[in-house]
Amino acid sequence: MFLRLLLLFIGIPVLELCIFLMLGNRIGIPTTLGIIVVTAVLGAYLTKSQGLKALHKYQSAISSGKLPHEEVMDGLMILIAGAVLLTPGFLTDAIGFSLLIPTVRDIVRALVKTKLKDRVRVAGEAMGAPAETMNRPDVITVEAEVIEPDPGREKGSKSST
Repeated sequence: MFLRLLLLFIGIPVLELCIFLMLGNRIGIPTTLGIIVVTAVLGAYLTKSQGLKALHKYQSAISSGKLPHEEVMDGLMILIAGAVLLTPGFLTDAIGFSLLIPTVRDIVRALVKTKLKDRVRVAGEAMGAPAETMNRPDVITVEAEVIEPDPGREKGSKSST
């Protein structure tokens, strides 16, 4: 893991520097710097608009009682996209702009889901897990009680008990 991170943090900047130098020689340094500034501004604007859409989807999922796991993943990918778009570089811009495309986010979400599928396990009797699964030492069992709100009680009103 350390070696991968080391290669990532050294390899990408070196690759970005090579791209800067080659592109600067071809189209000129002022044009190259202008492209960097324009992509950063455009990336910040698109990240903000996509982030607000993801936030609205998250809020509507919560209000409808759904688990907002896809919305949280979208928000995380949009946050990563914004971070790499503000980082100067053409390779990081390509990664950032691609993460702002919903179809690409769907593909990345599916890849992450299959990668984590074998690492994360959720078990519960209500979910149809066999009883012998609940007593295994590698399974953490949490007992909880669902309390439904009283539909007749208004928000902010105090009940006398």
